[in-house]
This record gives sequence, structure tokens and C-alpha cells, in this order.
Amino acid sequence: MTRSSLPKTAVIIPAAGSGERLGANLPKALVQLVGRPLISHAVAAVSPVASQIIIAAPAGHEKNFTDLFGDSVTIVTGGATRSASVKLALSALESDIELVLVHDAARSLASTDLASRVIAELLAGEKAVIPAMLVTDTIKKVDKKGYVAKTYDREKLRAVQTPQGFVRSVLEKAHAAGGDATDDAGLVEELGVDVKVIAGEDRALKITTQQDLADAHRFLVPSETTDIRAGVGTDAHAFSADPSRPMWLAGLLWLDVVGVDGHSDGDVAAHAICDALFAAASLGDLGSNFGTSDPKYAGASGETLLRETHQRLRLAGFSIMNVSVQIVGNKPKLSARREEARAALSEALGGAVVSVSATTTDGLGFTGEGKGISAIATALIVRR
Repeated sequence: MTRSSLPKTAVIIPAAGSGERLGANLPKALVQLVGRPLISHAVAAVSPVASQIIIAAPAGHEKNFTDLFGDSVTIVTGGATRSASVKLALSALESDIELVLVHDAARSLASTDLASRVIAELLAGEKAVIPAMLVTDTIKKVDKKGYVAKTYDREKLRAVQTPQGFVRSVLEKAHAAGGDATDDAGLVEELGVDVKVIAGEDRALKITTQQDLADAHRFLVPSETTDIRAGVGTDAHAFSADPSRPMWLAGLLWLDVVGVDGHSDGDVAAHAICDALFAAASLGDLGSNFGTSDPKYAGASGETLLRETHQRLRLAGFSIMNVSVQIVGNKPKLSARREEARAALSEALGGAVVSVSATTTDGLGFTGEGKGISAIATALIVRR
């Protein structure tokens, strides 16, 4: 089954919580973590699996979120409670959405892999799926006077995380009942629907206090002993004289622009990223890995080369920390599809963090003269 034939998935992110316990005078979702708001980390992780992303923003702060994501994300005004915010977001779902993930902005480091595993269970027939961690502490119920009322068997307890996944109709029915809960699975349980529990992950911690923020920081900033490597890659192609040549750029097809000549599809953004990743890992370059002498890669898509590059890096023992690519040229115009391009590149690299930008050369050089297009990429990788 191809990605295009899979049920469409939306991700709802209720983000109306305050940042008071983080010592911030702005919504928690806008608090910075390693130079980016928490909500940006969350959106970057779920974008590769989402057909639609809806953020329930706190009243009065809608523009802050629109400025961050533009038209790539649907912004609604959140409610007074988490359940109210999710219910409002459900009303903004596109008509063809079949699966819905609900994800806390405070769990902004939850990985793309975790979201993919939740979706995989839904595709296998589950109606509701939640990730959870084993409980290592002994949990006791304490009465109003401060005495232990009950000790629980921790082997049967789990600490629940997000994203939580649901068949759309089930989640809508749960919220239509008008209840309130700290997580959506609680509302679904009231319907008598079985909720499947899968393994969560350490990095999906909930960021509520300054200590949580410090813990999250350690996931993103390696220690001094970590083997981190950087690489730079470039690529350039001339526009084709064949008016029927398709334009592929950043994993996307651009119907209004004539494509570029090349052995593969000529996706300069994808090629520059591959070059940067190979350079960082000391695995050669684009030519030595996917040379024109190899018929296997004739006409290969940028997505195919990115996936192959990612696989070779993993076999060499590396993980991608971050990739940044800048496209240089007069056309196509990237701004309207920037988030779509970022998501396509990230998905091809297994959910890696990717940033995409574009510039022109003010009429200078072959790109400025409209003869072609180029790209430069940087990559940061770490040995696992």
C-alpha cells in the first residue's frame, strides 16, 4: 500500500496551556528550547505523518502561531480546558481525514517514529492507541489526612504519553458526549472502546517545569564526548530545453516550471543534502555513491536517493541530528510550499529535523540569469 493510498491522518495539538511553571509570561507552547519554540519541535516531528495539522492556540495568541507556520497549519482558538480545545479542533478537520492523533505541545520531543507506530496500530485495526512507559516508582493513594489509603501494583500501571491515535469517528463520538479528561483516551474508555497500549519513549517527556526543560535540552545538545560530525554539500543543474521535462525540487513536483537536465530527476535540494550527509560520515559524495555509470539511478527521484543515503548512514552507525538546505534560484517560488517541502525531505530521511530556505543572487551568475538552479546543504550527524 502506497502512502497516497493510506487513510489520511490529522494531528491535533492543544496548545492553550500557560508557561507559568516554566517561569514564562507567554503560552507554554511558545517557550524556547534550543532556539525554537516547543510547538515548532512538535510540528516538525509529526509533519511527516500528517495530512493536516491543527493547533488549538490560546485566545489572543493566534497570530503568534500563524507567524510561525503560515498556511501549513490550521489554527483555531482553544477552549478553557484541554478537552474543549480538542473538541474545537475536531470541528476544523478536513472531510477526508480518517485517523486523528492528539499530541501535547508539552511533549514536543516525541519522535516521528512514535507517531508512526501509533498509526501502524490503527492501520492494523485498532480503534484507539496510546503510548506509555512502565512505572518504576511505587504508587500509593493518599487520603485527605495524609495517610496511605492504598498501594498499587506497579506492574499493572503505565505512565501515558502522546501522541494518542484514534479512528476519527471514535474520537468525535467521545468528545460529543461532553465529558472532560486529562487525556483523550480517558474519554474513549467511557465509550467502552478498547484502548491499545504500545511502548512509549523517554524523549516524549512532558515539559512542565524548568527541570523538565533542562532534561529535554539534554536530548538535543549532546555531551562533550559525543562523536558529532558536520558536512557540506552542493548541487546545480541547468534548466532543460525540453518543455515537457518535469521539475522536481525538495521532493515535490512543480507543475508550473520546466525541469532541469540530469541523470536522475535533478532535485538539487535532495542531491545537496545527500552530498552533505555523505561528507559528514566520510562516505564519499553523491557521484561516488549514485554515479551516472550506474543505470540503477537513471531517473531516480530525490526521495529515493535520500532514503538510500539515510540507510547507508545507519549502516555506518550514524543518526541524523539536523539538516539545512538553501535553494538558490529565481524559480520556482518556495514560500507557499516551504512547509510541504520540509515535510517531504524529513519523511525521506526517517523523520530527521530539516529546515528549508531559498534565496536569489540579484541577477548574478547562472542562477540569477535564469539559466538554472542550485542548492547548498549542511548536515549534522552523530555516531550512535
